[in-house]
Amino acid sequence: MELMELLKLRRTYRRFKQEPISDEIIDEMLTAARYASSAANLQPLSYVVVKSQEKVKEVFGHTKWAGYLPKEEGQPKAGEEPVLFIGIIENENINRGQYCDTDAGLAISNMTLAAWNHGVGSCIIGACNKAELSNMFGLKEEQKLHTVVAFGYPSHTSKMEDAKDGNIKYYLDENKDYVVPKRKLEDIVKYL
Repeated sequence: MELMELLKLRRTYRRFKQEPISDEIIDEMLTAARYASSAANLQPLSYVVVKSQEKVKEVFGHTKWAGYLPKEEGQPKAGEEPVLFIGIIENENINRGQYCDTDAGLAISNMTLAAWNHGVGSCIIGACNKAELSNMFGLKEEQKLHTVVAFGYPSHTSKMEDAKDGNIKYYLDENKDYVVPKRKLEDIVKYL
């Protein structure tokens, strides 16, 4: 897939087919994350891969989905849950409180693009019970859960449209597919 097409089509997905993701694809996703630039090359991130379906269900129970939608519309139902989670872990001894959000964003972007190159959709989740998940992941004192990312083969589509009147809230269309308003380029760029 060409880069700009990959960037355009890699959207957030919140309903998934119950098909496993191969270890080869997972390894490629993690390698892509490892390739990401890192401020001062500190590389403060590590990853917890949750692929046992029992553990995936446990992680799922500690996450919240689609804040703009009512829970009954935004939360994946039984048989629509992700099949894989990856926890993004920050090492506070390495990071020293600087630039980790940027590093995590770069790594997650690489990871989700590598996934989408194989048709694997993702949802980046910050709304989760970090204390419970940190305990479940067996994190050490210097480790902090930054984000979890859900993965699976999407069972719906997601498309962009130009934002109207500044409204950027995503919604479901008549087919229960996601529509994501994006601000127009001329509204977000200033040339000097």
